[in-house]
Amino acid sequence: MELDKAIKSRKSVKKFSKKKPDWRKIIEAIDSARYSPMAGNLCSLKFILVSDKEKIRQLSKASEQEFVADAQYAVVICSNPSITLNAYEERGGNYLKQQAGAGIQNFLLKLEEVGLATCWIGHFVDEKVKNILKIPKEINVEAFFPIGYEKETAKTKPKRKIELDRILYFEEYGKSRMGR
Repeated sequence: MELDKAIKSRKSVKKFSKKKPDWRKIIEAIDSARYSPMAGNLCSLKFILVSDKEKIRQLSKASEQEFVADAQYAVVICSNPSITLNAYEERGGNYLKQQAGAGIQNFLLKLEEVGLATCWIGHFVDEKVKNILKIPKEINVEAFFPIGYEKETAKTKPKRKIELDRILYFEEYGKSRMGR
């Protein structure tokens, strides 16, 4: 799949089929995150691949999103802030967020390319997720992703598109034209 097509076709999926994906495709998607930009080339990201249905059900409860329980797998993405914060001090907090976002985007685009579906879950009770997966206290849980194949539905909503002229400025904030 071409990058442009993957970007434009990627969407959040909340209805999963019962068909179990090949876990190696998920590993490929995780591997793609290693190629995202990292401050000082210090990789703070960690990935937990979850296949246990009971743990996935518990993640569903921790996020208060029932559809998560229908996924065949989940990937929880964490970051270990110590390395980046030690290297960059206060500014390191910004870098941690930026590199998590960059790594997650690579991961999402690769999932799209290999034909898997997911939804970015950012709302959850951190302590519950940490307890379910035995994540140490000092590690940040960035997000998690239920993964499977999209369930065939009669109607799929078209992806909302934001007009380019609503997000693009020239030379300074709010200036909508190039040149003078």
